[in-house]
Amino acid sequence: MRSSGVLLHISSLPSPYGIGTMGKEAYKFVDFLKKSGQRYWQILPICPTGYGDSPYQSFSSFAGNPYFIDLDILRRKKLLKKEEIEAAELVGDPSHVDFERQYDRRYPLLRKAYARFAAHLTAEFFDFCRAEKDWLDDYALFMALKDANHGASFDAWENGLKFRRKAAIEKAERKLGREIGFYKFLQYEFSQQWTALKKYANDNGIRIIGDLPIYVARDSADVWTNPRCFLLDENLAPKLVAGCPPDAFSADGQLWGNPIYDWKYQRAHGYDFWCRRIARQAQFYDVLRIDHFRGFESFYTIPAGQDTARGGSWKQGPGMSLFHAIKKKVGDLSIIAEDLGYITPEVAKLLSDSGYPGMKVLQFAFDSREESNYLPHTYKNRNSVVYVGTHDNDTAEGWMHTAAPDDIAYAKRYLNLDKKEGYAWGFIRGAAASISDTAIYTMQDLLSLGSEARMNTPSTSVGNWAWRMTKMPSKAVEKRLYQLTADFRRLNQG
Repeated sequence: MRSSGVLLHISSLPSPYGIGTMGKEAYKFVDFLKKSGQRYWQILPICPTGYGDSPYQSFSSFAGNPYFIDLDILRRKKLLKKEEIEAAELVGDPSHVDFERQYDRRYPLLRKAYARFAAHLTAEFFDFCRAEKDWLDDYALFMALKDANHGASFDAWENGLKFRRKAAIEKAERKLGREIGFYKFLQYEFSQQWTALKKYANDNGIRIIGDLPIYVARDSADVWTNPRCFLLDENLAPKLVAGCPPDAFSADGQLWGNPIYDWKYQRAHGYDFWCRRIARQAQFYDVLRIDHFRGFESFYTIPAGQDTARGGSWKQGPGMSLFHAIKKKVGDLSIIAEDLGYITPEVAKLLSDSGYPGMKVLQFAFDSREESNYLPHTYKNRNSVVYVGTHDNDTAEGWMHTAAPDDIAYAKRYLNLDKKEGYAWGFIRGAAASISDTAIYTMQDLLSLGSEARMNTPSTSVGNWAWRMTKMPSKAVEKRLYQLTADFRRLNQG
């Protein structure tokens, strides 16, 4: 079935409090998607952000981001007062998230909300804590310990806590009970708000596409509680870290720094960690995009301590054995494989064997120096998802001002781009017209925005993830998207 949708992270929604939330603007965005004939709302990972404010460097694969908890909903529950929210002055530049401001000012508000909530704990809260205890207890303790250690990475904690020795953990649980309760409250409130929003989307025919990073952050509850699942030394430091090799775009490659999985150990234990991770994502989303899919066939590793990604080597991934285990333990799931990057015949076979749709990105199509299988006329498989660009790309308008002149000229000829239609909408039309079953457009392109609205620039650690809409899309954008969606037979039929 042909369909389409829009990529917009929750943080990018309008709100009066400095960052997008699961409040009324999220519901309005669902209404926009429905009225414009879309079927999908794609978002980035909704886990708590860590280093660099990146949703791909999280403190937990299982938790939700407290920044997305809507304060007005807390006010209606009488957990916050209007004057308390206003006094926090959460908004700086309304077009960008100020993450430092959010951390410094939002958390004191959330603690006030918890103080009121803790005075009247509900049976529903205790039911939630019991249902999610397999990950929630460890996560809440991890975050409480980070606070107690002034934000230090767990590998800098005293050994009893670092190595999770029983006596030290039990002592910490007794000492930090209130802080642990606070972090459980945040996850409870996140769950309530997310469940309500997702139900509203689903009731209106909108399915949510989520995103799962292949790797986890080094400083995370994931690594702290599952150290045997990773290639760590006796001090819990990574032996190898993840990244990408040098290429035409980066002479030094990309040094991500994430710890590498011990796939031999994981396979021997039925891929339990990955199956639990996937099962949790299935609670959040209707469709799951798995980042860096090629890493399941083979992955690039760099010796820990290196300054660049030079000198790394390729290692064999788990292949289909992982996905067989997921299917057996979790069930059949709707998954999109992010199969971008250096794709070998072995990676292509893994994608084919999995049956998952891969991705096509139009911005990668117009390298005038060589043939590209991202050009729509080369698509051989309808079971694919086409994008103008992803969160890692410039906007279409930005690309038209920064790409090589020959590439821009090629795109203009191929897509029949002109300024009257708008370059971004020309790209959108090209994606919509392709044979791919699903087309996804970024909100920035629907608004014809330039590079100032770019979400992320890979290999940089400053200024990313911050772009926001200041208001909902206009009726004109809504009608234009509906008409284009109808013209190319992608209308959501419910």
